Amino acid sequence: MRSQIPKMNCLQYFLTILLLSCISPVYLDVINMDSQNLKSVLGGHELVFVNFYADWCRFSQILKPVFEEASNKVKEDIKEEGKVAFAKIDCDSENSIAAQYHISKYPTLKLFRNGEPLKKEYRGQRSVDALATFIKDQIKDVVEMHNTLESLDEVDTNKRNVIGYFASQDSDQYRNFAKVANQLREACKFHVAIGNLAKVANQLREACKFHVAIGPISEPERTGGDTVVYRAPHTRREDLTYTGSLVSYDHMIQWANDKCVPLVREITFENAEELTEEGLPFLILFYNPDDKSIIERYNTEVAKQLLHEKVNAINFLTADGSKFSHPLHHLGKSAKDLPVLAIDSFRHMYVFPHNVNNDLEQPGLLSTFIADLHSGKLHREFHHGPDPSTTSTEPPVPGEAKEATGHLPHDKSEPEQKVKEPTSPPESSFIKLAPSRNRYTILRDEL
Repeated sequence: MRSQIPKMNCLQYFLTILLLSCISPVYLDVINMDSQNLKSVLGGHELVFVNFYADWCRFSQILKPVFEEASNKVKEDIKEEGKVAFAKIDCDSENSIAAQYHISKYPTLKLFRNGEPLKKEYRGQRSVDALATFIKDQIKDVVEMHNTLESLDEVDTNKRNVIGYFASQDSDQYRNFAKVANQLREACKFHVAIGNLAKVANQLREACKFHVAIGPISEPERTGGDTVVYRAPHTRREDLTYTGSLVSYDHMIQWANDKCVPLVREITFENAEELTEEGLPFLILFYNPDDKSIIERYNTEVAKQLLHEKVNAINFLTADGSKFSHPLHHLGKSAKDLPVLAIDSFRHMYVFPHNVNNDLEQPGLLSTFIADLHSGKLHREFHHGPDPSTTSTEPPVPGEAKEATGHLPHDKSEPEQKVKEPTSPPESSFIKLAPSRNRYTILRDEL
């Protein structure tokens, strides 16, 4: 009998371990995505939170159990089929997918909504609670319901606003509007009036349009029924009406995206990292914060001269020159020289070779500046001097020893050149705002 006791103890021990393993969390909710199921997973869920990882990356190894537990936590609260999915992609075995979504560091967390990746990747805290809270916030309805006409006139005029007037929420038109609102939740504020209020509001809008002159904006005639309008910042009832099909998601999202996402954006220390990761060179206006008129002029000329450059060519930005003194220092400039217009190609910086205040509106100068970047002329002239065909016949200005291109190297491999001392110590530069190596395995130098 004594010889059987150890056997019983071993059996009990084995059964106990087996029972505990059944009680412990089992992470089965994170979908392994690959080229075979990518479209079906993204198309089958409103939200898909994707972890782009590499097994050999220690940061990916740290994140793995956290991401899996966050998935379980979200599934406890959001049980609706097709609403949310957590997924992961092994970038070593699925390198074509990683290249498709421009993954340059591990782990990268991207949120897909209605099959499309958001421009902003997740950069928040990497804890179970933070990840779960982020997804729960993203699933909330962002459309603000209005019950009075007065509240529609009190929307935040500092924001871009899209307002929908619908007979009912139970319609394809409204569901499409809500889908667009969720897709552009970071770019615009969305509002809605339903039923009789929508009818009265539309009648009031028509009456105001008939009786009141609304300046340069010419609003198309409303054909009746449900309506969606865009209200630009710092305006009141000067609305632009969407004239496309309310049941066409593609048409409405394109229209709303054009209105909600500005052609020229402001770069700050908070968004610089995500802007650099879009991978497009910067055409950036450094301005004096006391001179707002130059920003308006720059916006006007970009829209007039460079609209064709918007798609996958260059990012148009403005920056407070008093805050971004370090990039100005790289260009041999200081706050006294503002406004300064420059291109940052992520390898080098090039200053606009004309007077910004005097020549900004001169036709062809901005487009030529960008064309010279894409053709390699700016880079070539930095190393070899001005092309013979473009060498200036004017005598040099006494006391000016700076190169004709105004270009200074962005890295330390280039020879050092003497620059002006900035008026105050530089706070930062774009290279310091790149993704941190304390959180990611960087595949290559991005700046």
